[in-house]
Amino acid sequence: MREPVDVLLVDDSAAMRALLRELLAACDDIRVVGEAADPYEARDRIKALNPAVIVLDVEMPRMNGLQFLENLMRLRPTPVVMFSSLTARGAQTTLQAFALGAVEVLQKPSGTTDAELAAAADALARAIRTASGSKPRMRSAPPVAPDKFAGRIATASRFCLLGASTGGTEALREVLADWRLRDVAVLIVQHIPPAFSASFAERLDRNSPLFVRHAVDGQALQAGHAYVAPGGRHMRLIRSGTGFALRLDDTAPVNRHRPSVDVLFASAVSAARSCCGAALLTGMGDDGARGLAELRAAGVPTVAQDEATSVVWGMPGAAVRLDAADAVLPLGAIAEHMAASAERSRSSSARAGRYSETRIPQ
Repeated sequence: MREPVDVLLVDDSAAMRALLRELLAACDDIRVVGEAADPYEARDRIKALNPAVIVLDVEMPRMNGLQFLENLMRLRPTPVVMFSSLTARGAQTTLQAFALGAVEVLQKPSGTTDAELAAAADALARAIRTASGSKPRMRSAPPVAPDKFAGRIATASRFCLLGASTGGTEALREVLADWRLRDVAVLIVQHIPPAFSASFAERLDRNSPLFVRHAVDGQALQAGHAYVAPGGRHMRLIRSGTGFALRLDDTAPVNRHRPSVDVLFASAVSAARSCCGAALLTGMGDDGARGLAELRAAGVPTVAQDEATSVVWGMPGAAVRLDAADAVLPLGAIAEHMAASAERSRSSSARAGRYSETRIPQ
């Protein structure tokens, strides 16, 4: 049997620390090895106990949790699960925690019924298990926001697909920083709660030369735009006249997720000739792996993020095992690879257009 995951609890409330211990007591594979009432105590406990995962509050005396998280990732990267009531009230706080290196961000239970506490215990245990297998690292600072592409906005005839989960909020920011994707539409499924997806799209928009939008049902695709699936809704690609549009729905979760990467990828198979590429980025589980395999079989260039640069090599690893990826690349090379695929697609389309013109009778 595997050794239990050693966990340090950091929260200024003794009652909350006691509740966390109780919530985790039934998990044979998780062991609470220590507690701290603030980041200064936590610093000493980390040195003495070397925990595998830290469960961290946001609002604490002397130093808040976000500042401590930033210092921790710079000096001693350790998997962190943020567990706070503040994260439920502020999407920006949640996204900042992800940007600083938190593996997962969870809401403290708002009630004390058996059902509410059981749900909180299950979510916290799953997050700790995911974090224990992750590779925390100090996040790079966001680049200076680039100017948006000022060219003519055209209906998109070609598109790229991106899927991600754990660690994906920052991975997607890096991919979308590449201005060479401006000639296509980019469709994104990130596993994220409904309360945070609109703010996530806005955050990506501030750091990308593309226009990043929170997807709307029936929205026509435009070149130079990226579309983020709303949390809690599947996003599919559909044909609309001579172009493409988005269809959002509330059908049952797939692979326990809604939105699901597999749903998006499968919807694009029928339009494979217009798909310039699909990439499966860091994430827990296997959502998107089968869809990526379908796209590859249909002739779409496919990419999986490599293990070394993934926070969790679950989804891309599953794709590799299915032989669903043409290429397995570090995160920093994925945007360039997809942009090159888009350029090859554009050149092929242009050549095909010129050839067709020479064959039309006068």
